[in-house]
Amino acid sequence: MDSAISFEGVSRLYGTVRAVDALDLEIAEGEFFALLGPSGSGKTTSLRLVAGFERPTSGRVRLFGEDATGTPPYRRPVNTVFQDYALFPHLNVRDNVAFGLRVRGVGKAERHRAALAALEMVKLPGYAERKPSELSGGQRQRVALARALVNEPKVLLLDEPLGALDLKLREQMQEELKSLQRQLRITFVLVTHDQGEALSMADRVAVFNEGRVQQVGTPVEVYDSPATPFVADFVGSSNVLPSALVERLTGQRHPASLRPERIRLGATGLAATVTGASFLGASTRIFVEAEGARMTVLLPKGAHVPDTRAAVHLDWDEGALHIMTGARDA
Repeated sequence: MDSAISFEGVSRLYGTVRAVDALDLEIAEGEFFALLGPSGSGKTTSLRLVAGFERPTSGRVRLFGEDATGTPPYRRPVNTVFQDYALFPHLNVRDNVAFGLRVRGVGKAERHRAALAALEMVKLPGYAERKPSELSGGQRQRVALARALVNEPKVLLLDEPLGALDLKLREQMQEELKSLQRQLRITFVLVTHDQGEALSMADRVAVFNEGRVQQVGTPVEVYDSPATPFVADFVGSSNVLPSALVERLTGQRHPASLRPERIRLGATGLAATVTGASFLGASTRIFVEAEGARMTVLLPKGAHVPDTRAAVHLDWDEGALHIMTGARDA
């Protein structure tokens, strides 16, 4: 599949700070791609480099094979949906959606038809005459989507678009965004710090930390086979076992990832002591210490929860322990 976006040795410096550091990354046409990482990891700067709001200090950004490094934002085949939606409060919904077409000189009748079609696409028929202040957070998010899509971009950039929504609405919008991307078959690039959001929506995920990509892969690959201790801990909060303990268990002196839900309590296995517990509704997380390593175990609802300071044994199936052969202890 051809590349929609290519980063070729891209760095972005602010003084001595490397916000993006020698980034090489390919995003395919028609892909739903997520840039995942904590605040300050470089993911938003990377998105802004694609949009043209930032220029690289070094390296090149290509869009559909063409060098776009010096191309201004308005000449790029991309549109951006921002976290704050940036709607014009004095314009109604239809005119907000049609604003980009108006700037391009599209006639009133044509741009109104296109705006109404875009509102249909995001499931807001009948809302054209309302003002942004008359809409819920989820409805404003849909208007922002319609405004971006009405210009028929080849790439849609999503900068933490669901961050202002409550949990239930956020989950609903995740499904709607996935469905919309499949319908339109254009490239979606999502920036998020929410690993659940990235794993549930994206075809592939790039995990950022300190301006560099730690791993690129499918959600299953990133979750089940993290490349580094940082990825293991950030994506799903895995237990990262130190090299010394892994060597005693397996004979290999490398850190390893062990997901909390893959561990069970049994009569044999790694000896541990319970240090606390946290009820999560559908499950209970218990905290244990084993040979100096602090770990968490996720118990299903209804399972026996041992008391604090109780002695337990931790067991898991073969293959649950993912040894990170290319990594060192953090």
